[in-house]
Amino acid sequence: METISTGLPDFVLREARAEDCGLILALIRELAEYEKLSHEVVATEEVLRETLFGEQPRGEAVIGEYQGAAVGYALFFYNFSTFTGRPGIYLEDIYVKPELRGRGYGKCLLTYVAGLAVERNCSRMEWSVLDWNEPSIQFYRSLGAAPMNGWTVQRLDGSALDEVAAMFKNEAGEST
Repeated sequence: METISTGLPDFVLREARAEDCGLILALIRELAEYEKLSHEVVATEEVLRETLFGEQPRGEAVIGEYQGAAVGYALFFYNFSTFTGRPGIYLEDIYVKPELRGRGYGKCLLTYVAGLAVERNCSRMEWSVLDWNEPSIQFYRSLGAAPMNGWTVQRLDGSALDEVAAMFKNEAGEST
């Protein structure tokens, strides 16, 4: 297992592997608990294995380890900017266990992903933050991140997604 030196004492990064799906899921659940969104986690190890490491991976993850134990992760994927004509990286999750925050591990994970964005010729890196998460907002501001004022995230999921998808079938003359 190849590790990436970080310059922080006893802290390394490594690219996630398929055998990390249980670990990734456990960290996702910790993040969801912190964000008061545990009820929304429906991911399973099998789903993560297929979507992150299957024939068509849809995302990537990097694990942060302190003294050989996983203490955080970043999970990201490509998006695309029609205005720049280039891909970007969307940082879906960045998480460090609460008892180990303030040591630079989160910054290390974020700057590593930013480095990948530059290396991969991406035009930007984006992510969302809950509006009540003031510590994270201040952290992101300290790095130079700017809020996207005037933009509101929209989402279709569950039955609403199914219903909108069915509209195409109806308009295309297919039965639902």
